[in-house]
Amino acid sequence: MKSEPALAIASATNRTWSRFPVWLVAGLLVLVTIALYWPAMQCAFLNYDDGGYVTSNNHVQAGLTLESIKWAFLSPVEANWHPLTVLSHMLDCQLFGLNPRGHHLTSVLFHALNAVLVFALLQQLTGATWRSLLAAALFAVHPLHVESVAWVAERKDVLSACFGLLALLFYARYAQRRSRGADHGSPAVSSMLDVQSSSAINYSLSLAFFICGLMSKAMLVTWPFVMLLLDYWPLQRVTSGGWRVSRQGNWKWLLWEKLPFFALSAAASVMTFVAQQHGGAFAAGENLPLSARGANALISCCCYLGKTFWPTDLAVFYPHPGYWPVAKVLLAGGLLAGISALLIVMRRRHPFLLMGWLWFCGTLVPVIGLVQVGGQAMADRYTYIPSLGVLILVVWGAHELTRRWRLHMVALLVAGSAAIGLCLALTRQQIGYWQDGETLFRHALEVTDNNHIAHLNLGIALGTKGQVDRAISEYQEAIRLKPDFAKAHYNLGAALGMKGQIDQAISQYKEVIRLTPDDAEAHYNLGLAFGRKGQIDEAISQYRETIRLKPDDADVHNNLGNALFNKGQIDEAVRQYQEAIRLKPDYVEAHNNLGVALGNKDQIDEAIGQFQEAIRLKPDNAEAYNNLGYLWAERGENLEQARAMIEKAVKLEPKNAVFLDSLGWVLFKLNRPREALDYLLRASENSSRPDAGHYDHLGDVYAALNQRDRAAEAWRKSLSVEPNPQIQKKLADLSGH
Repeated sequence: MKSEPALAIASATNRTWSRFPVWLVAGLLVLVTIALYWPAMQCAFLNYDDGGYVTSNNHVQAGLTLESIKWAFLSPVEANWHPLTVLSHMLDCQLFGLNPRGHHLTSVLFHALNAVLVFALLQQLTGATWRSLLAAALFAVHPLHVESVAWVAERKDVLSACFGLLALLFYARYAQRRSRGADHGSPAVSSMLDVQSSSAINYSLSLAFFICGLMSKAMLVTWPFVMLLLDYWPLQRVTSGGWRVSRQGNWKWLLWEKLPFFALSAAASVMTFVAQQHGGAFAAGENLPLSARGANALISCCCYLGKTFWPTDLAVFYPHPGYWPVAKVLLAGGLLAGISALLIVMRRRHPFLLMGWLWFCGTLVPVIGLVQVGGQAMADRYTYIPSLGVLILVVWGAHELTRRWRLHMVALLVAGSAAIGLCLALTRQQIGYWQDGETLFRHALEVTDNNHIAHLNLGIALGTKGQVDRAISEYQEAIRLKPDFAKAHYNLGAALGMKGQIDQAISQYKEVIRLTPDDAEAHYNLGLAFGRKGQIDEAISQYRETIRLKPDDADVHNNLGNALFNKGQIDEAVRQYQEAIRLKPDYVEAHNNLGVALGNKDQIDEAIGQFQEAIRLKPDNAEAYNNLGYLWAERGENLEQARAMIEKAVKLEPKNAVFLDSLGWVLFKLNRPREALDYLLRASENSSRPDAGHYDHLGDVYAALNQRDRAAEAWRKSLSVEPNPQIQKKLADLSGH
């Protein structure tokens, strides 16, 4: 008798829900999710993986073109093959350019859609509207999901989950229709054909969305097992007596019908393994034995479970300790085994508990660290899909636990509202940490210990803000924590180079090469550093090694051409510039440099063509205007046109000493020495280093103005910079005059 009021309340509640439009529930869920994540629109791109996916990826920034689509399917990005994720970034770039607001908006909208799909899936499977809504709302507002939503590089999480949930939704429709058809005995032939046709469509759509999910992120390789869990509960295609797919079927059929899904999962697993191995993603964990990886998997699983219930101290990176204390590993293993044993015992009366638990544990398998990818012990983003299992377990478990209470619906409403309110507050706070790289990694350092990755990326964030000294301190701390951290040595070398400490920078780049001999960027930057020191042979050697490792880099070919040009190897320099242009036809600097090299070979017409192409590609290219004008003047023809070209260069860069000197020299050749002197003196004021040619021009002008002492002084300065017989003859002629 005591249960009657509770049943009455439940019945009234169900009637209320039945009158409440489901589409309105879904709309409210979307609005709440978007409102919660609206501050994410203010977040910047991060210096952590966002570059590889968007801000430093020219293919992605090109938008959706036939060539870029082909590249997306053929080229792994950040050691992963996920072409649909890459295409989504391309579409964002086409729509929003590099405005981060648009990119964040896309991720937020996908997350809101995923919350609705969770609601639709659970409601479709169970018919329990309010429980489905509560689970979906907790999914939408849970702080653990901020990393997947507020981080542009993690678009793959929300996109793959979207396709994965759609695949499950259509699988549920397929299975329910098939079960209804099997339970109806011998229906009419037309009705049976309708059921079979509808089942085939739903099955095909499920398979299609599953393929799309795998092409967004390989996390969905566990989806065939998730489908089997749904067969167990709530679809109840599994009974104590076996598998009841049809009156004539047996348990093998459920596995057989999922064979295409298993095959695709296997193929995606192989492709992911190859892409990550080729991209060096396994390097961080390759020295860890299986026992250490297994221990970390047990600890991580418990940590994920704990953070699902108490989501505090969340960080973008959790450093891997290498080896955990044996006591902690045994405790974690015992906890997981105990929970599993308890839920197995309870499976007959409460199958949803075991289903939710196996969903959580099973979908974590690809990212639990048994195959270590990266240097993290765990990552919040890995819970985006697995957390659904825990939410199902908790929501349906709470309902079952309290369903005999007098006011159980009120109790559940209060508890659910409190959980959602707490999550709302924590999620809004967590989004704030993602506003930029400095804030994000400072927070990571506050909530973790010995976090070398956080120190590295905080240094990068500070460096981009011009705080080079503070960046250097962070790189040094990262190296103190992890002496063999090649990326920290590389960034320290770059920062020291920015400060002009070239020898120290060279030392850091050499250390990077010692740790990772095939690091093309380290060889390239070492070549640049040698070039700044004037050690041209060493620079050439490093550029050649870079080209061996990375033959399609146009910048390296261009800089090798510059080094060869400085060595006087003009023919080889020309070949390198031409290769740079072949790889990158719109490479303005290479066109300009090739023009200079061809001019030195007296191939004037070809040189003029290169300068004109550089100007066509970049109409405000001051250097090309200057070089074109200087070349015309050197030939002694088109002097007025040469003056006009160089004047454009000076207008673009009024304080450029080289351009001012060129204009003065051309005015001198036009027999306008006083105007020439004015520009040459301005060139002297703006010059940062002595230049023999400039002093020669100055001497010529002074001589034309009959200022013999000043002419002699200018020519002597020219000779002190670079001995030249022609200048010596000018001095001798001036003395003998």
